[in-house]
Amino acid sequence: MSGMTIRLLIADDQEMVRSAFRMILSSQPDMEVVAEAADGVTAVEEAERLRPDVCLLDIRMPGLDGLEATRLLAGPGVTDPLNVLIATTFDLDEYVYRALRNGACGFLLKDGSPALLTEAVRAAASGDAMIAPSVTVRLLSRMAAGGADGPEGGRADTARRQKRQRKEARESRGRGPTEPLTPRELDVVRLVARGRTNEELACELHVSLSTVKTHLANAQRKLAARNRVEIAAWAWENNLCSG
Repeated sequence: MSGMTIRLLIADDQEMVRSAFRMILSSQPDMEVVAEAADGVTAVEEAERLRPDVCLLDIRMPGLDGLEATRLLAGPGVTDPLNVLIATTFDLDEYVYRALRNGACGFLLKDGSPALLTEAVRAAASGDAMIAPSVTVRLLSRMAAGGADGPEGGRADTARRQKRQRKEARESRGRGPTEPLTPRELDVVRLVARGRTNEELACELHVSLSTVKTHLANAQRKLAARNRVEIAAWAWENNLCSG
C-alpha cells in the first residue's frame, strides 16, 4: 500500500465512537474515510458498493451484527473478500472468536491507543493482521480450554456455547498441515499466537525480518491459513502455546 491512500469504512452504532475513529484515521496522510454506517445492513451495502481497503466494524450493531456482516464480506464462501478489522469492547467475548472464523483479519479493543488503531489498519490493508496482544492471548487460550463464554446468557446458553466450542475445537484439531512444519516454523507460529509482531519475532529468534516473513509464509501455506489470525487459532487449538 506504499504511496497509496487506504480507503476506510467505519461501522458502529455509536456516533461518538465513529467520530473518534474518523478523527484519528482521517488525520493520517495515507488514510481516507469513505463511508460510515450505524448498522450492519448499511455497512455491508456500502462495503459492497465502495469496496474499501479496510472495513472497521463493531460487533454489536442493530439490524445485522458485526459478526454476520463480517461473514458476508470476508467469510470462507466470499469470492472476493474484503479486509475486515473488528473493534470491540469485550476482550473476552466469545463473539470475537466467532469473528475470526467469519473471516476477520484482526481485532482491537475500542479503548486501545490511536497508534495501535492506525497500525492495525495499515496491516489489514496490506493483507496482514494486527491483533491486540491481550486479546490474542486471553481469548485464544480461553477458547482452547473450552471456556470462552460471552458476557450474555444464563447457564443453559453457556452450556450450549461450550458444547459448540468443544465440537469446533475437535474439528479444527483434525485439520492438520498439508506437510509437517519445521522446528523454526513452529517457533514462529507459537510467537504469532502470543501476539508478537514480525519485528518482535525477528528480535526474539535472532533472525532477519525477511527470514521471519519466509517462515511465516511457509507456515501459512502448510496450514492453509488465510492470515496470521488463523495461524494463531490453529496454534492454540493444538495446544502449542502451553508452558
